[in-house]
Amino acid sequence: MNATSFSYDRLLNTLGAWVLALMWALPLVYAVWTAFHPAAYEANFDLFAPLTLENFAKAWQAAPFARYFLNTVILVTMVLAGQFFLCTLAAYSFARFTFPGRNILFALVLLQLLVMPDILIVENYKTMRLLDLVDTIPAIALPYVASGFGIFLLRQTFMTIPRELDEAARIEGASPLGVLWKVYIPLAKPTYLAYGLISVSHHWNNFLWPLIVTNSVETRPVTVGLNIFSAIDSGVEWSVINAATLMTSGPLLIAFLLFQRQFVQSFMRAGIK
Repeated sequence: MNATSFSYDRLLNTLGAWVLALMWALPLVYAVWTAFHPAAYEANFDLFAPLTLENFAKAWQAAPFARYFLNTVILVTMVLAGQFFLCTLAAYSFARFTFPGRNILFALVLLQLLVMPDILIVENYKTMRLLDLVDTIPAIALPYVASGFGIFLLRQTFMTIPRELDEAARIEGASPLGVLWKVYIPLAKPTYLAYGLISVSHHWNNFLWPLIVTNSVETRPVTVGLNIFSAIDSGVEWSVINAATLMTSGPLLIAFLLFQRQFVQSFMRAGIK
């Protein structure tokens, strides 16, 4: 009886997992179908329907996606460089130095994890106006260059590094920054990879803050550009819209497929369960 109940439970769990997976995959399958077929087959699923790349050509010509991609690459590079620099220094300080108020400051860093970025949009916009940075790529990046999650993740990694390596480097005459550069950063490469993938994915897909703080083609990332392109009153066919969607999300999807194993291993080494 117990074995039978266990079999039924396992069967239901497997069936539920497949149903959820199918529900998750259907929008993506539909997007791929419409993107590679003429508009006449948007709701006509004919296995022998002709394939075409015309939808991608139309989408590319209908909006300045080349500029949107360039803006996004500049944005994610700027954010990631700033996060690596600031988070590394802060994590190293919290992990290996003792100074007054260290625990309080680290608690404030952890408190940042509980604050949703959307809550600070108004204040961030006021700050960008005071700095005269509205409608610039740095305005999109600045609120995210100090990451509480990045500081916490790197601190935990640095604390697992044996202090004997630190002391050996100091005996050899290395300065504190030299120890950080030659000992801590090389040993934390899996953590940097894991966090880098998270950061790039998040800021590539970020939409609300870039929508508010940008007003021109010269500064809009792909998420905002795609939203404007796919506006209801634009009269664009769904096949073209889905082709544009695949173009904007394709780089992340390809990167994940190429680095999937490294991505999972990085999380496991970084201690993320």
